[in-house]
Amino acid sequence: MKIGYYPDVVNENVTRIVASTVVFLGVIAILFPNPYVLGFLLFGFTARLSYGPKFEPFAFFTSRYLVPWLGISFVGTAGPPKRFAQLIGFLFSVSAIVFYSLGFSLAYQITLATLVFFASLESFLGWCAGCFAFGLLMKLGVIPEEICERCNNLTFNK
Repeated sequence: MKIGYYPDVVNENVTRIVASTVVFLGVIAILFPNPYVLGFLLFGFTARLSYGPKFEPFAFFTSRYLVPWLGISFVGTAGPPKRFAQLIGFLFSVSAIVFYSLGFSLAYQITLATLVFFASLESFLGWCAGCFAFGLLMKLGVIPEEICERCNNLTFNK
């Protein structure tokens, strides 16, 4: 497996459950600032950005064991917009670590609160802000047409 691989189709239900872990970890990091929780958030976004759910522990556990055990159905959704959302989460995580390291507690809290807010929208309502931004960037021509075609021509089968 090469770095940079992300599946073309991902399970929307898995992404929503994983987003709930971002909400949980983000709230913990706001209430109890520490580098370990921030590191785990950053690791999660880095692993999901690089490989999808294959190597990030909670995404792997959720997709391989939790979802099948609970009998939650596969709901396919395009992977590239979800990967873009992981990139945004990665950037927010890096920013939070920088603010934490520099002692900018208000900027740290605002950054994490923003991450928690958008992860909550994904987790609880199924609305992905990163995916929305991805769609806007496609309409503006910032994201190449071949990615748009690939997203439009996916078959969402397991």
